[in-house]
Amino acid sequence: MERVDVVEFMGYLRPDGKVGIRNHVLIMPTIVCANRVARGIAEGLNNAVWFEHQHGCGHLGADAELTGRIFVGHGVHPNVYGVVVVGLGCENIRAQDVAAAIKEQCPYKPVYCLIIQDEGGIPQSIAKGTSVAIQMIKEASTQERQPIAASQLIMGTECGGSDACSGISGNPALGVTSDMLIDAGGTVILAETTEIIGAEHIIAARAVNEAVAKRCYEVIARCEAGAEKMGVDMRGGNPSPGNIEGGLSSIEEKSLGCIHKAGNRPLQDVIEYGAPIEKKGLIWMDTPGQDIEQMTAMIAGGCHMAIFTTGRGTVTGSPIAPVIKVATNTPMYERMKDNMDLNAGAIITGDETVQQVGERISAEMLAVASGKLTISEIIGCNEFGIKRLGPST
Repeated sequence: MERVDVVEFMGYLRPDGKVGIRNHVLIMPTIVCANRVARGIAEGLNNAVWFEHQHGCGHLGADAELTGRIFVGHGVHPNVYGVVVVGLGCENIRAQDVAAAIKEQCPYKPVYCLIIQDEGGIPQSIAKGTSVAIQMIKEASTQERQPIAASQLIMGTECGGSDACSGISGNPALGVTSDMLIDAGGTVILAETTEIIGAEHIIAARAVNEAVAKRCYEVIARCEAGAEKMGVDMRGGNPSPGNIEGGLSSIEEKSLGCIHKAGNRPLQDVIEYGAPIEKKGLIWMDTPGQDIEQMTAMIAGGCHMAIFTTGRGTVTGSPIAPVIKVATNTPMYERMKDNMDLNAGAIITGDETVQQVGERISAEMLAVASGKLTISEIIGCNEFGIKRLGPST
C-alpha cells in the first residue's frame, strides 16, 4: 500500500477557532435522576446523543469539582454543536451552574437548561427538551465540513482486554500512527497510569525536561499509594483475570506493551484526569486503567477520537467521540468482527508489518475524522463513567 500522509481531514471549524469532527447535539443529564429524561429526548431524535451515569449528587469537595468539570468538558467539546443540560432541581451539582460554565467558555454555542421539577415531571420535561433539541439539530444540519490541518487533531489512545499479542501487534502499530500524527503537528494522549507501572522509567526518559520526568514518577507513586491503602500491591501481579487468560504474566509485561501505543516521540507534559489538553505532541493524562473512566477523561479534556486496541475484545464507545477498535489477533477479530473496525492480527501471521498496519490505522483515523462512522457509533455505544475520589454524603 502507498504510504499515508497525515496532512488534513474534513471537519467543522468553530467560531473560537477550535475544530470538531462530529456535530452532535448533546442531551446531558447532570444527575442520575435525569437519565430517564435525557434518554427520552435523545432516543427520539437523529443526531442527538446522550449518556447515562450515577453521578451528580452526594459528592464531597474535590469529587464534586471533578464531576462538574467532566460534565463541562463534554459540553464545551468541539464535537458538540449544542447542549440541552438536564437537571432534577435539588442536587449538589446544579444543572444551572454546568450550563452557565459551558456558555461562559463557548458563548457561540446554543445551551439550554432544563429542570425536571420546574417542568412538572418526566413527560413534560421530555416534551420540552425534545422541542428545544429539534431546533438545535436543525441549525446544526446547516454546518458544512471543510479542510482542516491534521495538526488540529487530538487523538486518545487506549488498550483494554489486552492479550499476549497486544504488545507486538496492535499497540506498536498504533504507536506508528501516534508518531505520524505528532509529526504532522497533532496531539496524542497516553493514559492508563495503572498500566504504565513498571515502565514509567522508559516514558520519563523521553520527557522534554526534568520537571516533566519528575511528574511521571509522581503520578505512578500516587497511583501505587492509593492501591496500597486498600491492601493491594500493584507490582508483580496482574489485576485482570482476562489479561492472564490472554497470556500476560504480570503488570510489568502489560505495561511494556501498553506504552508502545505512544510511539517514540518526546513526552511534552503530564496532566491531571480530564484536564484541558493545551499542548501539542505526546501528553500523558493521569487516569485509571478502567476503560470507561479513562475514555471519559480523555474526551472531557478535548480528544476528538480514541483508538482502542484489544486482544480479548471490547464493545465500548463514547457518547460524543468516535472510537476506532483495533483487534490485536485474527481469531478474536473474526469472532467479534461486528464490533471491530480494523485487524492488526496480520502482524502476528507475518502478512503485514507494524509500519503497514500503523499506516492503515492512520488512514482510518483520517477517514473517521472526516465523517466515516465507527462500529461503536453505528451500534450506539455511549459509555460514560467518572472516577470517584471519595465517599458520597
